[in-house]
Amino acid sequence: MIAMQYRFTLPADYYMNIIRHRIADFGHLMDAHRQLIFKAYLYALKGEQSMENTYAPFYLWNSNQGMSDFVCGSGFRGVSQAFGWPRVDCWLPWLVQIDRQGLTDAHFATSEYQPILPHCDLSLLRSQQQANPLALASIVAFNPTSWHLMHFHLWREKPELTNNRTQCYQVGHISAPLDNSLLPQTGERL
Repeated sequence: MIAMQYRFTLPADYYMNIIRHRIADFGHLMDAHRQLIFKAYLYALKGEQSMENTYAPFYLWNSNQGMSDFVCGSGFRGVSQAFGWPRVDCWLPWLVQIDRQGLTDAHFATSEYQPILPHCDLSLLRSQQQANPLALASIVAFNPTSWHLMHFHLWREKPELTNNRTQCYQVGHISAPLDNSLLPQTGERL
């Protein structure tokens, strides 16, 4: 399993309805993508819990093969031709909890990054990670290149942010397999 996200920072005066229309027109194309656990089409509006206008899709893949197929395919080619060549961030999940029935009810998402201190006990840190019981989905993952943790959550309602390190997004669409066979078991620790 692998988590992936890329971000496009858009001009302050960018007409964000373009992003909403793009999601409405193309979002369904990922609904049955091979190896996709889910894709959250995320965007943030400047001034609404965000410093910038942003388009930042988030993916949870069942394998690196699915991610590779997407990045090498026409979908990624189209978005990079429209918005530019992004840096693609990837994380290895430590904890995944997904409400299978409620996943498509998500209207908001949050992500927060936390540095991992050098020489810390990674096994202990991994065992201490917990899902948020109020979230429709909680993913805790780490990047061993930049040594940071990523906490990602999907929400029905806009969450109350308790710090300025948390980025809040609106969810335009959730793509997920129709049969839920790729979704991990509730509270699966990886």
